[in-house]
Amino acid sequence: MKLQKGTLIKRYKRFLADVTTESGDEITIHCPNTGAMTGCAEPGFTVYYSTSDNKKRKYPNTFELAQNQYGHYIGINTVKANELAVNAFEAGLIPELNGYNTVQREVKYGEENSRIDIKLSSPELPDCFIEVKSATLLLNAETHLGAFPDAVTTRGQKHLRELTRLVEEGSRAVLLFLVQHTGIKNVQVADHIDPIYAKELQKAIAQGVEIVVICTHIDPQQIRVSERGKFINK
Repeated sequence: MKLQKGTLIKRYKRFLADVTTESGDEITIHCPNTGAMTGCAEPGFTVYYSTSDNKKRKYPNTFELAQNQYGHYIGINTVKANELAVNAFEAGLIPELNGYNTVQREVKYGEENSRIDIKLSSPELPDCFIEVKSATLLLNAETHLGAFPDAVTTRGQKHLRELTRLVEEGSRAVLLFLVQHTGIKNVQVADHIDPIYAKELQKAIAQGVEIVVICTHIDPQQIRVSERGKFINK
């Protein structure tokens, strides 16, 4: 996918961003990220955007990457997180999940009307449910420390409860932090942002929910999974 370059003026209404193009024009582009995007969309950041040939789109350009003041690349399009997580599984970056041969996406499950991002199954193994979270909040550039979430997430709290129940029922459950930020190698819970999420996460870990961190290589030509990161449990 060929990306064009610009400078961010502002991101607003969650789905929109105003950008100055390299030719000096000001345009509005679609932002495929409903989160707070803390530290990912500051005015003056470099923006990389794609262009759709769909004539029916009101905003044909899509915000794909940002580049912060440290030169780090940040993946903005959260839709890609699940695909990257599957790529990590298929590339063998998660050896503890070896042996599963069937991959399903967006499967309904649980007691709170949820959909799991990825479900792995095999005749010889218990079903494995994977919830993917895109981690882009940089806490410390020197130590490459990031955190999740970047805003209070009642939806994330619900997912932790669902994952905990799955383990109680005999399945495997994995919380996978997919890091779309080249400045982050280690992830911890942002208890200063969402203390309830932090408490639910500790309950989930105590019950047996597994935590996996996958880092990515990002540049204007590609985003690909690169290596395992570390989860720092405070």
